Amino acid sequence: MSAIFLKVLNMSINASWLILVVLVARYLLRKAPKWINCLLWGLVAIRLICPFSLESAISLLPSSEVIPESIIMEQTPQIDSGVTIIDDAVNSIIENNILSNGETSINSNFDSDVSVNDISSNAETTIKPMQSVVSYIGLVWLVGMAVMILYAITSFVMVKRRVRASVSVSGNIRECDEVKSPFILGIIRPRIYVPSGMGEQTLNHVIAHEEAHIRRHDHWWKPLGFMVLAVYWFNPLVWVAYILLCRDIEAACDERVIRDRDRDYMASYSQALLDCSNHRRVIAVCPLSFGETGVKTRVK
Repeated sequence: MSAIFLKVLNMSINASWLILVVLVARYLLRKAPKWINCLLWGLVAIRLICPFSLESAISLLPSSEVIPESIIMEQTPQIDSGVTIIDDAVNSIIENNILSNGETSINSNFDSDVSVNDISSNAETTIKPMQSVVSYIGLVWLVGMAVMILYAITSFVMVKRRVRASVSVSGNIRECDEVKSPFILGIIRPRIYVPSGMGEQTLNHVIAHEEAHIRRHDHWWKPLGFMVLAVYWFNPLVWVAYILLCRDIEAACDERVIRDRDRDYMASYSQALLDCSNHRRVIAVCPLSFGETGVKTRVK
């Protein structure tokens, strides 16, 4: 488990540099079509999912393996981030707080004149400080990931239960009294759920927006993004990336719907956004909600 966690940790660190680059690019391209932002977040997802990387002389990464997998077996464990200030600070913490806690590493107990049998016996009874620390943190990582996945499953079941009494309007569109804001639910057979009694004009805007989501397969990408977040829950930059991905997905759909439309249609669409706005403060894996994120910015 320690080897897997160290691999995930290294992938997380390397992806963090890419997230920072995307944040800068996203700011510089703020006037560009929003689908470009979604594409950039896709590159981040690939970096987080792909277990290997192509190294080159022009790589943006200061170091391809910040924390070597052999660190738990080294006599003097150190990281190599490629940034001297970071390396000095972290390596100092390792030396002063982990290696000096009263435990000694196996290698430090080995003497040049000790027999092989003595070494084997010593190795069976001595645990290196870094080995215990990495094992403990790895366990915390697994628990956090399990909590995130459980949250996703619970959220889906609760929403599914809430729309049990929905009524079919037409095709994959269903109306429900328990729905406060329109959304899409489902991965294989996505359905559009709308509040009961919604006005015809607002309903048309909502359907146009949600169908744009389905054509773009956003009902796949958002859950996939949350699953990646569940693995890298310990990295604040991955949380930032997921939140901005959700906003960019909604903005890209808005742009697709109002493309080549006149100002009256845009005003009417903006009013529909305000009418359906849902001030959710909790990170959601599902559903894709029409008025869930960044309504003020989307109206502007």
